[in-house]
Amino acid sequence: MYQVVRAQVGALVRRMRAVRSAASDRRDTGMVTSEYAMGIVAAVAFAVVLYKVVTSGAVGEELQQLVKQALDARM
Repeated sequence: MYQVVRAQVGALVRRMRAVRSAASDRRDTGMVTSEYAMGIVAAVAFAVVLYKVVTSGAVGEELQQLVKQALDARM
């Protein structure tokens, strides 16, 4: 009798662990996907801001002067 009860409890515990594992896998998958999406959105926003700063008049002028000085430098 003891062995039968022990086998049934063991099978129940294994099933509960399998269900819990499957549920946590689904939860983590959605969370990871949303984190990737937020990372991509943040990277694109940063790239747009950086592009606007670099292509502005004052910064463009400074970059041209910097390149000109670098090309005129003696080696």
